[in-house]
Amino acid sequence: MTIPIYLDPDTWLRNVFSAKAVGRGGVIHRSARDVERVVGRDAFLREMQRRGFTLVENGEQLVVFCNRDPVRLIVQRDPPTLSQRAWPAERGGILR
Repeated sequence: MTIPIYLDPDTWLRNVFSAKAVGRGGVIHRSARDVERVVGRDAFLREMQRRGFTLVENGEQLVVFCNRDPVRLIVQRDPPTLSQRAWPAERGGILR
């Protein structure tokens, strides 16, 4: 699929982070496929780090906590095996 010219990475990131939830310190989510297709994972990760936000991946969704508060897992299942899509800590993933 070809990315429309109006969906350049900078415009896409501006649109994502202009959401009301971002300004309120809430939560947003985006499809991992869309992130990879439009801006790339590395660029998205750099933007999260620059903003000080926490980013988690669940299935095909990237979930962004748009604040600097700690994230705590309340209910935990048996530890899943890492998928090929997971960002190991040694590759610069965000762990909190």
